[in-house]
Amino acid sequence: MAEPCIFCQIVRGEIPTQLMANTGDCVAFRDLNPQAPTHILIIPKKHMASLDDAMDGQVLGKMLVLAASLARQEKISRTGYRTVINTGADGGQSVAHLHLHLLGGRAMAWPPG
Repeated sequence: MAEPCIFCQIVRGEIPTQLMANTGDCVAFRDLNPQAPTHILIIPKKHMASLDDAMDGQVLGKMLVLAASLARQEKISRTGYRTVINTGADGGQSVAHLHLHLLGGRAMAWPPG
């Protein structure tokens, strides 16, 4: 039997977290292991294992719009922020549920990996 998806459990309210946003299609919450002063995860409510499995462009667009809105709310939009979607093991994806990282509050290095 497959491991339960931790992000699906968050969506269903089985794992408590302080939601920063809860829309019809997405939820957002702070990352428990932040890699920047602002590190928010945005996930679709419907389970999609990765970007490679995502076929709903509207949900993907809503995730990006929510990221921009949260960046403004967190007051990092003027100085800049990064959005990241890791896909697959080599891409650094650690949870098999599509998620977008919103990172900000410090200068970002390049290349990122």
